Amino acid sequence: MNLLNSGRASEGNVMSLIWPIILAVVSDVIYQVSAKSMPSRINPFASLTITYLVGAAVSLIIFFIASGGQNIFLELKKVNWTTFVLGLAIVGLEAGSIYMYKAGWNLNTGYIVKSLILAIALIAVGYVLYKETLSVTKIAGIVLCLGGLVLINI
Repeated sequence: MNLLNSGRASEGNVMSLIWPIILAVVSDVIYQVSAKSMPSRINPFASLTITYLVGAAVSLIIFFIASGGQNIFLELKKVNWTTFVLGLAIVGLEAGSIYMYKAGWNLNTGYIVKSLILAIALIAVGYVLYKETLSVTKIAGIVLCLGGLVLINI
């Protein structure tokens, strides 16, 4: 199984592959529980405003701790369109998750349904935009995901 992307991480440096996954999983669990626990009477976008202010502050602090003395203004000059599109996507991702739970999805099924559909979409995007291979096993995985969607909603 080849999980590496263009040799960005060597097979010998396993921790460089594992720590981002652990961070993402732990953060996503906290995120999903927080989104599900948000008071129903609050406007999600008011809450997200505070969320982004906290996120901006934490990002700035981590930048100064981890940057090795780099100038933030010089770094910000390197920003391109992807940063702005990512910001729009994050708002949609978070608002979608919050509204998913407000609509009544359970924590243990809503996220799984969303993730399975996302996995299938990313296989297609990877194939079309990045010329990633679409093997028989990936197609079988798509079929299994679709079967899982049916089973999880029975």
